[in-house]
Amino acid sequence: MIKVAVNGAAGRMGGRLITAIKETEGLQLTGALEHVESPMLGEDAGTTAGCGALNVPISSDLDAVLQATDILIDFTFPEVSLRNLEACARLGKGLVIGSTGFTPEQRARVDELAQTIPVVLAPNMSVGVNACFKLLKEAARILGDDFDVEIVELHHNKKKDSPSGTAVRMGEIVADALGRDYNECAVYHREGMCGARTHEEIGMQTVRGGDIVGEHTVYFIGMGERIEISHRAMSRDMFARGAVRAAAWLAGKAPGLYDMQDILGLK
Repeated sequence: MIKVAVNGAAGRMGGRLITAIKETEGLQLTGALEHVESPMLGEDAGTTAGCGALNVPISSDLDAVLQATDILIDFTFPEVSLRNLEACARLGKGLVIGSTGFTPEQRARVDELAQTIPVVLAPNMSVGVNACFKLLKEAARILGDDFDVEIVELHHNKKKDSPSGTAVRMGEIVADALGRDYNECAVYHREGMCGARTHEEIGMQTVRGGDIVGEHTVYFIGMGERIEISHRAMSRDMFARGAVRAAAWLAGKAPGLYDMQDILGLK
């Protein structure tokens, strides 16, 4: 039995993760974490998640939870995920990170710590989105420089980072397939007399509103034709299922930094 803990257990995503763990054979919820000021401390994690009592109280004691855990799943914020990663590295525990918005410096720290423990870091845990990643690489390779590339992403009005980690990853994949540096060719803003679109740029547009779970479309726009590769998330359950699949896969793996492409065998 693989022992799994969830950080951010009282949040929307935390509840989905706890439910998915309960429903997955071979996994056991052994810990549920929240910040020290959370009003949910001491509550049963299963009851809070709406999937029935699991006799796992929500705690703020990271070390105590990790001692009884094989894998921690963290969908919070980069700074929180990094603190948890440092604790996991110190105690020899695996970590699945679904947080997005890492700075280059933060990402470098993840790479460093992943040399000592197995870590899954993915901007999107959805199986469908990762299939799109594979399709985008092939589409860009086939279409080459004859098609302009534009990316549009939509999320709920509570999302803090922009553009989404998924959209950025899509841009990186396309840029790499085209032999470009994403950081040099990405364009996030157009206004006024900004001039004609350059041939190399990859446009990135962001929409925020309501309760949109997540939508991403990559446009390959040529002369007289257009290809669109889209993914629309209808609920957060798919992210939870992907993360739980990642946790099951990660158990017993050698130290290193992995992503969903590794887990799905798409590399």
